[in-house]
Amino acid sequence: MTDHAGPHDVEEFRRTFAAVRQELGRVIVGQETLLDLAVTALLAGGHVLLEGVPGLGKTLLVRTLAQALDLRFSRIQFTPDLMPADILGTNLIVQDDGGRRRFEFQPGPVFAQIVLADEINRATPKTQSALLEAMQEHGVSIAGMSRPLEEPFFVLATQNPIEMEGTYPLPEAQLDRFLFKLRVPFPELDDLRAIGERTTGPDEPTARCVADGPTVLRMMGVARQTPVATHVRDYAARLVLATHGGSSHGAAPAKRFIRYGASPRGLQALLRAGKVRALAEGRLNVSVEDIQALAIPALRHRLILNFEAEAEGVDPDDLVRRTMDELGGVGAAAGGA
Repeated sequence: MTDHAGPHDVEEFRRTFAAVRQELGRVIVGQETLLDLAVTALLAGGHVLLEGVPGLGKTLLVRTLAQALDLRFSRIQFTPDLMPADILGTNLIVQDDGGRRRFEFQPGPVFAQIVLADEINRATPKTQSALLEAMQEHGVSIAGMSRPLEEPFFVLATQNPIEMEGTYPLPEAQLDRFLFKLRVPFPELDDLRAIGERTTGPDEPTARCVADGPTVLRMMGVARQTPVATHVRDYAARLVLATHGGSSHGAAPAKRFIRYGASPRGLQALLRAGKVRALAEGRLNVSVEDIQALAIPALRHRLILNFEAEAEGVDPDDLVRRTMDELGGVGAAAGGA
């Protein structure tokens, strides 16, 4: 592969991205922005935190994505009694035909390529941190031995925003490890009608395989090679810094409502995802509009609001929009899922 992506790479990337999106759309009704962002996060090499009430198709989204990309899928239902070994795996004593005993590693469900961590906030911090370590390192350490996870490795975690009793909310430092936080909206009337028609008939829609693991890794490599102009990189850095009220570059909304702004990981998320968005639209140049379109899903979970914001019910999404309005820049700020 060359040092920089060429026109052929861009066209192949755009065509494959569109094919994956088309397959997701055949199974999942509506949710176009959500589907775009989920595929974008995967190709940017990041993980996603999905927030939404039960029954909105979060599990279906992850399973369909795995089918379309021919990746091994596993689902972990997080509960308060779930232990790290239930996720990572453990060493078991086995006996061979000769009567000799030895330790044999039994891999846990994290040894897949697309992992659905269902209701991640229902497990204890010890179990949460075991998964988050695997997300960060793309490997696990058990009994002093490191075991790499098969690439590409993508975690999609869900949490229910309504029923918070008996949950263990993710600490801010662990939230920061997710590239995007996506909110799953409730379907509109037309979408509800289509769901009823599509899912209660004799034939369940399924996704065809349109790519595979090596293709995904190749697309991730093309995205990393995509250059970002200095003024776009500067805009992304100024946007992240503007979320810090204590900084001389802090925007007015941040000074009033934000206790701690986005981390440097927020900047990395904006640039990595911006490259994927540009390539998906057939462009080899990342624009300020790409950064603005991805700002809300990339930054909303990285802002720690102060007491005044909590008391007034201020939404982090609104703070990101107002910060972009104050910064100005080319293109309109998009809403994001």
